[in-house]
Amino acid sequence: MTDTPARLLNLLSLLQTPREWPGSELAERLRVSPRTIRRDIDRLRDLGYPVEASRGAIGGYRLVAGAAMPPLLLDDEEAVAIAVGLRAGAGHAIEGVEEAAVRALAKLEQVLPSRLRHRVATLQNATIPLTRGDGATVTPATLTTLAAAVTAHERLRFGYRAGDGTETKRQVEPYRLVSTGHRWYLVAYDLTREDWRTFRVDRVADPFATGARFTPRELPPGGAARLLSHSTSGTQAELDVDVTFEAPAEFVTARLPAHLVPSPTGPDTCRLSARSADSVEWLALRLALVDCEFTVHGPDALASYVTALAARLTRAVAQG
Repeated sequence: MTDTPARLLNLLSLLQTPREWPGSELAERLRVSPRTIRRDIDRLRDLGYPVEASRGAIGGYRLVAGAAMPPLLLDDEEAVAIAVGLRAGAGHAIEGVEEAAVRALAKLEQVLPSRLRHRVATLQNATIPLTRGDGATVTPATLTTLAAAVTAHERLRFGYRAGDGTETKRQVEPYRLVSTGHRWYLVAYDLTREDWRTFRVDRVADPFATGARFTPRELPPGGAARLLSHSTSGTQAELDVDVTFEAPAEFVTARLPAHLVPSPTGPDTCRLSARSADSVEWLALRLALVDCEFTVHGPDALASYVTALAARLTRAVAQG
């Protein structure tokens, strides 16, 4: 193999397998001399790949963790697996999947060959998603388009449906994507309204990057978090949630969103007293998914919905 770039890529692919490779085996696989392997190892080190060499009669090389992450070389199966995983997480706003995951998905899908894009789409379409209680799901294509525009400082056009059903066309300078655990929001400067706005991504339709670049404006005091908090608090009244659980606080905490934290009331009981801007439908499902006995003390809207949901589920079993 005389093509140096191709040989380096093949060498890197072998080294990214978690094992130690004797120099003689690498030379045999790549059909070059051990001396060439040593030179190629030095080239990879110069590019930032932390390749460690072991001493001994045979000697060997392996890729180890370094101070920074160098580019990864993925085979077809690995690329498809990562893309499907990122799509599943990003598309349903799973807790802990933040904007960095969406940026990674945007970068990966940008360089995927068409044959792999087709495989990813086929797997995604064949998967039944576990949706949230309020149904606020977004497509990975929308997220990756928005993320790419945020990163490139590129103006966006899209259709937007407000909470009352009103549909408008928007042109914005996108600043940041924010995940709240079960919804995605876009923080952007609205060029028509000449002010900062937040947009629920599940209400965004047909986003299109215009190609026009912009210099990011300075955010108002408090940054994106304050903008989002002000926007969401104005669209839905907050609920004073009061619930007791027949389970230890550690057990319940691990099964609730990060903004809902119960306090211990005994070794095997705890109580949640918190203010939440989430819908009663979503809260009811999250409480049920804790998988223990619980009692809703308030608010009345939540208690009523839990009662109605319990009756509906009971009827569903009886009818089955």
